[in-house]
Formats: sequence, structure tokens, C-alpha cells
Amino acid sequence: MRSIREVILALFLLISTLTYAGKLETVTTHSAAMNKDIKAMVITPDAYDTSKEYPVVYLLHGHSGNYTEWPKRAPQLLELADTYQMIFVSPDGNYNSWYFDSEIKPESQYETYVAEELVVWIDKTYNTIKDRTGRAITGLSMGGHGALYLAFKHQDVFGAVGSMSGGVDITPFPNNWEISEYLGTYAAHQERWEANSVINMTSLLTPNALQLIISCGTADFFYDANVKLHNKLEYMNIPHRFLTTPGGHTWDVWRDAIKYHLLFFDAYFKP
Repeated sequence: MRSIREVILALFLLISTLTYAGKLETVTTHSAAMNKDIKAMVITPDAYDTSKEYPVVYLLHGHSGNYTEWPKRAPQLLELADTYQMIFVSPDGNYNSWYFDSEIKPESQYETYVAEELVVWIDKTYNTIKDRTGRAITGLSMGGHGALYLAFKHQDVFGAVGSMSGGVDITPFPNNWEISEYLGTYAAHQERWEANSVINMTSLLTPNALQLIISCGTADFFYDANVKLHNKLEYMNIPHRFLTTPGGHTWDVWRDAIKYHLLFFDAYFKP
């Protein structure tokens, strides 16, 4: 049976943990491009100060996920927001949008939403560093593809980018994850599929234009594609960090990876 002293100590530790964790809230944003409201989760540091400007990290969920996925599956983000004094934003990507602006599905314009509309809304609503030097984006699986895709195309918006187990080459998967709903079938639109695969978008990069970190588990079905992207970036002399760990396409891998991504982003935000 616990002594009174032990109970008091346990309560003190619990209160201390709760006191120095970030604050989580659900927000509703509006996309003019899609004419609809979209939810996101925002984590701010516990001691959020309206007289201070904070860097922002956008966290993209994977296929079949939603805006609650990151805070729910990686609750350590509440502490990490406080540790690094960052704001985290986890938007909804409509579970399978792949963060494209779809040519055949006008109701799915998630490139415009995340890279333009959401960023503007966050900068108006919170005290942020309103510049690419204060913005990073990362994600897992579909969101890893999305983060690289958006950052490569919007280097004026994001200064640092990461990908965890990212689907960096979608062309080997013509029948998977409803991608054809947004790009058309691979058979009929092979050029469109290739143009929207991150591994074919490296021509948009110049050395040190983006701070770049890529991670993937060695047992992941996207591992080979990530290795190919890494090799291509090396060949092009594009500096980047490439991390591999044991494990597959799982949250155990991503919960670990996010720590390294945030450490990498913190170094970028505080050169």
C-alpha cells in the first residue's frame, strides 16, 4: 500500500507533466477552392505567448486517416510542442486525396488548401513566423508523399520538409489507394501519374533550397522507392538527411521518426 508521501509525489509528478504539455484544439477552416469547411487540429506550446512568433510544423496524415490521427496516435506531440516551442497543425486530407489538386475531381483541391488557404488561415489566427523560414511540413505514407509534393512545388511557402515512409513513387501502384480517382487510370494517363510522383519532381530542387529529411523502415513496402529517391538526390548533389530504421509501415516507426524530424526542423528554425 502506498504511503501518503508516495501518493503526494505521484500527484505532483502528474500535475507537473500536465502543466508543461502543449494545448490541443480542433479548429474549423474554410477552403474557397473546394467551397467547404475543413477541420484541423492545432497544438500550441503550454506557455503560448501572443507577443512571440512561433515556427509551425504541418503534419499530414496517411491514407484512410484524418486530422485527428497525429495527435491521437502520437500524444508525445503535446510535450514536444512545449519542448521545441513550435506550433503543430494537423489538417484533414479527406482520407485519400493524396494532397493533389485533382484535374478530374474539382471537389478535391488539397494542394491549394494545405499550401495556400490553410497556411494563410494559420498565420492570421496564431502568432507565427510568417515566412518560409518558420514553416516546415512532414507526414507519413500518403502524407509523406504529400509533404514532399507540396514543399517541392511551394518552396516559397515551406523552408523545410520531411517524409516518413512516404509513397514517393506512385506509378507501381495503379490499382491501389484510390489514386486513379484523382489522376485517372494509369493506362490512360501515364504521363499524369509520372508527373505527380515525387521521385520525378526532383528537377524542381536546387542544392540547399529546401532542408530535407527522409526516413523509412527497412521492412516497409515503400522502402525501395525511398532508397531510389535518396540515391537520386545524392546523384543530383541535393543535401538531405536519409534515415532508415528496422520496422515496417507502422505507427511504432512513425512515433520514433517524428522525434528526429522535429529535431531536424528545430535546427533549421534556429540556425
